[in-house]
Amino acid sequence: MQRRTFLRLSTVAAATAGSATLLGSSPAGAVPAAPLGTAPATPFAVGVRQYSWTRGSRRITTYVYYPATGTAGGNPVTNAPAAAGVFPVYNFTHGFGSSPQNSLFIIRALASAGFVVPAPHFNHSFDDVNNGNTSKDVSQVLTDTLALNASGPLAGHINTGIGVGVSGHSLGGMVTHGLLTRWPDSRIISANPQSCVDVGDPAGSVTAKVLFVHGDKDSTTSYSSARQAYAELRWPKAFLTFVGGSHTSFWSDQRFPRTVVDWARWTMYGDTAARDRLPADASGSKTRWEAQLG
Repeated sequence: MQRRTFLRLSTVAAATAGSATLLGSSPAGAVPAAPLGTAPATPFAVGVRQYSWTRGSRRITTYVYYPATGTAGGNPVTNAPAAAGVFPVYNFTHGFGSSPQNSLFIIRALASAGFVVPAPHFNHSFDDVNNGNTSKDVSQVLTDTLALNASGPLAGHINTGIGVGVSGHSLGGMVTHGLLTRWPDSRIISANPQSCVDVGDPAGSVTAKVLFVHGDKDSTTSYSSARQAYAELRWPKAFLTFVGGSHTSFWSDQRFPRTVVDWARWTMYGDTAARDRLPADASGSKTRWEAQLG
C-alpha cells in the first residue's frame, strides 16, 4: 500500500476550519416511543449535558447532545429532560481550532433525528492525532457515553446493544478514520469522516458502513488522500463530493446534514427508506454521489 503523509494544516487554513466491550442491556424504566431499532418518524428538541471525563491523565470535556422533550427546533437546551425512547450513539469530533458549539449544524441534525451525540472538546495536537491518542480518547468517550445508560438522567435512553457511530471534520475526520484503521474500535458500525486524509490501512476488526464527505478543491486536506482511503475500504461505503468545494464550504449546504443523517438512520436504525433517499439527498448542482451499498 502507498503510505500516508500525515496532515499539517497551514495556520490560515486551520483557522477556518483501547476498545472496550459494549455495556449491558438497557435498564427497565424508559419506555421507547417506538420499537427499539425503529427510526423516529418526527424530529426532537435537543438537550445537552456536559461531562468531565478522563483517560488516564488526559481530561476529555465532552458535551453530550440527545433527543429531548419539548418542541423541535431551536438551540440545544442545557440539562433538558430526555425524550421518551432508546437512541443509538453517534460521536462527532470537531476540527482544529473549533469546538462542538461551532459544529451544531451537524450535531443538532443528528440529535434531532434520534441520536445521542457525544462531542468531545479537544485542543487538538497534531502529534496526538497522528500517534492515536485522540482516537483512543474518542473510544473512551464512547465507553463513558454508553455507561450513562446505567444511571443518571439518560439512564434507559441509550441503545448499548447495536454498536456505535463516529463522525468528524478535518482533524476530527482523521481521528474518525483512525478508529477504522490504526487504532480500531470494533464497536463501530457506522462512520462519517469529513474532509479527512488517509491515516492507515483498514482494520479487519472493524465492520462499518462508511460515508466520506469532501470538497474536491480542498486546499487543507487532500481530496486524493480521502479518495485513497475510500478505495481501500470494503463496502458498504459511499462518497459525497462537493465539486469545487473547499474545506468547509459544504457546511452551509443542506445536502450535507441531510445525507449524513439518512446515512446514520440507515446504518444505525436499519431504516431502508433513509438508504433509498441517499441519492436524492446528495443530488443537485455541483455534487457527485458514489455508493457501493451492496
